[in-house]
Amino acid sequence: MRPVLPPWSGTLAAKAAAFITVMCCALAALLGVLVHVQVTNQTVGQARDQALQRLAQATERYEAGDTLQRGAGVDPPGLPRELRELAVAGDRGTMVAERAGRPAMWAAGPVGGGRALAVAVDYSQQARTIDGLDRAIVWSSGLAIGATLLVGAFAVTRVTRRLHTTALVARRISAGDLDARVHDPRSGPRTKARPPDEVAAVAAALDSMAASLQGKLLAEQRFTADVAHELRTPLTGLHAAAELLPPGRPTELVRDRVAALRTLTEDLLEISRLDTGRERVELDTERLGPLAERAARAAGHGTEVRVVRDVAVETDRRRLERVLGNLVANAHTHGRGPVVLTVDGPVVTVRDHGDGFPEYLVAHGPQRFRTEGGTRGHGLGLTIASGQAEMLGARLEFANAPEGGAVATLRLAAQ
Repeated sequence: MRPVLPPWSGTLAAKAAAFITVMCCALAALLGVLVHVQVTNQTVGQARDQALQRLAQATERYEAGDTLQRGAGVDPPGLPRELRELAVAGDRGTMVAERAGRPAMWAAGPVGGGRALAVAVDYSQQARTIDGLDRAIVWSSGLAIGATLLVGAFAVTRVTRRLHTTALVARRISAGDLDARVHDPRSGPRTKARPPDEVAAVAAALDSMAASLQGKLLAEQRFTADVAHELRTPLTGLHAAAELLPPGRPTELVRDRVAALRTLTEDLLEISRLDTGRERVELDTERLGPLAERAARAAGHGTEVRVVRDVAVETDRRRLERVLGNLVANAHTHGRGPVVLTVDGPVVTVRDHGDGFPEYLVAHGPQRFRTEGGTRGHGLGLTIASGQAEMLGARLEFANAPEGGAVATLRLAAQ
């Protein structure tokens, strides 16, 4: 099983810090090894040359029958066994080992009779030099890694802060704030002092996309409002003309279609007002149970109303009745009975027993005139209900019951 990593380990700053740390450690280790090997070879080489020189002098005195100097002798105690065997075999060699508890550079050579002449040169100073060098390499590497991490963290934090700002603006745009912009300081005209970078390019692209999207949405809103306004005058005349037709089935069909067209036009006008934010809420204290009963009766179709727990809410009565009426009408039009409107405190649910909401509507909310799979679609009723609920500060949720049927839940703020 793969280990579960904490959430912060996936951030760009954590990855950059890990990368900088690994690279600094690798570089420090490489440089430390190179310096250690170079200095050690040089120190050992000097000590070896000194020991071989003293061995040559001791050999000359031994062959001349003179007394050997201090630190030289034939098969002296402490002579490493490997070095003695090499000397007895007829070769000369050196080796770092201990002598009387102190590090020494041994040099030995043959003198005949299966014996070895050896000298020992004190190696304590060179050993301390190498140990001090190793400690200095470790401390300097640690300081260099720490300083590099601080500088790298500062540089990466500046980049990640700009990326977080860009992501925050993108989320605001997704939530509907089309006026949000990044305005990254590096996304302006190219200058020698502050040249643009990749983050600035992303910020500039996001600002450009938001401006283009805002322009298109505003144009769509103006088009919808203009069309709805232009349709009202001819529809008024058409409605008056339909009322003058003689009674009969054709007249009923004409009047029905004219009424449907007038309803659609009024819905378009309401949508355009909600889009432009020109609507104003008139708050008042209302009992939710009686208000829900009035909305269900006005929608018709014989909706069952259940009041589990009645509460007083501060709301706009007309808008709330519009929301509940649209939910009930949609349940009867696109679902199957029985349709039940339930009031349980500040939560109102409208439930039918049809095929349920489409998956796109549950996931993304209502979309104007959208249809799927050859169905009739959901028109503007749910879109208006969502817009009016947002105006009231309520939350409208859409789901499908496990046993079948669509469930619309309106959550209001209790007084």
